Amino acid sequence: MLTTPENIRTLQRKLYRKAKQEPVYRFHALYDKVYRADILSHAYNLVCSNKGSAGIDGVTFGDIEAKEGVTAFIAELAEALRNKRYEPSSVKRVKIPKPDGSQRPLSIPTIRDRVAQMAAKLVIEPIFEADFCDTSYGFRPGRSAHDAIDDVAKSLNQGYNQVIDADLSKYFDSIPHAKLMIMVAERICDGAMLHLIQMWLKASVIEEDKDGTKRTIGGGKGNRKGTPQGGVISPLLSNLFLHLLDRIWERRGLDRQIGARIIRYADDILVLCRKSSEPAMAIMQRVLERMGLRLNESKTRVVNAYHGRFAFLGFEIRMAKSRRTGNHYPHVQPSKKSLKAIKDRITGLTARTRTIMPLDLLVNEVNTAVRGWVGYFHVRNCSTVLSEVRWHLEERLRTHLRKRQKIRDRETGYVRFTNRNLYEKYGLYKVPTTAGWTNVHALR
Repeated sequence: MLTTPENIRTLQRKLYRKAKQEPVYRFHALYDKVYRADILSHAYNLVCSNKGSAGIDGVTFGDIEAKEGVTAFIAELAEALRNKRYEPSSVKRVKIPKPDGSQRPLSIPTIRDRVAQMAAKLVIEPIFEADFCDTSYGFRPGRSAHDAIDDVAKSLNQGYNQVIDADLSKYFDSIPHAKLMIMVAERICDGAMLHLIQMWLKASVIEEDKDGTKRTIGGGKGNRKGTPQGGVISPLLSNLFLHLLDRIWERRGLDRQIGARIIRYADDILVLCRKSSEPAMAIMQRVLERMGLRLNESKTRVVNAYHGRFAFLGFEIRMAKSRRTGNHYPHVQPSKKSLKAIKDRITGLTARTRTIMPLDLLVNEVNTAVRGWVGYFHVRNCSTVLSEVRWHLEERLRTHLRKRQKIRDRETGYVRFTNRNLYEKYGLYKVPTTAGWTNVHALR
């Protein structure tokens, strides 16, 4: 992870402190910070570290470094921003397959636009970060999905067992620009900065067909809704808009009034209630409606954590009863969908068709995929699921080795490719099968 240069950190601290000390202060001199050479340079490094693909112009990081060079690229962008000649390009729409067979639209700005957005984000994020509520966890520095999961578990332990698992209908595509810009303008009155954000919101969206034909499918100056999912600035803006829901919940003291806590990770929202969920549901629907958003009624549901389970951020959560003490505790483990996703990934990486691939490269790909998954899910009550992943991983690599060496007999495969050989000879990553959060078991 890249370290933020001290001069940029100093600027961010000053902005954060000012915003924290003066909740109604509006910042007016921000745009000139966006085209500072040090900020643009760090923004480029951050965007490059994300290893994203090219935008609609087809320009890659390799192209920039091989042709004009990074220094010249940053200088040109700085000059365009300084002279207010900068205009964002169209964003490239691609579709990412989802586990359920559907596709998620992703909009990819050009590298030039991503660097400009990152520079703006470096400047304005500390201002909004000072306002965000403690129950918001998504896309915030120093906060993670695991922190959100811990908060859910803590709330369940405190008796908030009626859970509203809320799903917003096409949230990123539904955000009204006018209302979003009002939220931005509560803290920023720098006209050039506001104009910059508006330009990104109204960038046209272009999709490329299989035959290479490009067509505009959205966006443009007449567009009044949506922030493209995939843009660097989009997570901050989408988080800011839903901050209105958090703020209403906090200022009205709804936790005390109706016994309902809201926990949010970007557009993933849980409302945990001590008693009936109906008052909280009614308030949430009313607020979202005024914001121009709506709940997906077919996916939004209410669950009693003692009798059912709910999914949140890839985990499955329920109140379980300890066999040892008889006490209930929040049981958090990887969801069935998450388990299926990694097993399918392992199966694909070890398929028979990949026997022509050098074995060390194949094992390295498998290890990278599994390590990343385990790195996220090795928390709380994960032992049983991790054991299942380890078994599947061993079986798949053993089967792959049999196909590679044309060994038909399964028993011979077990003799030739023992678990010890898989790890010591072939370098397979050994999935841990102990709980990643031992305090859970200490309490049981």
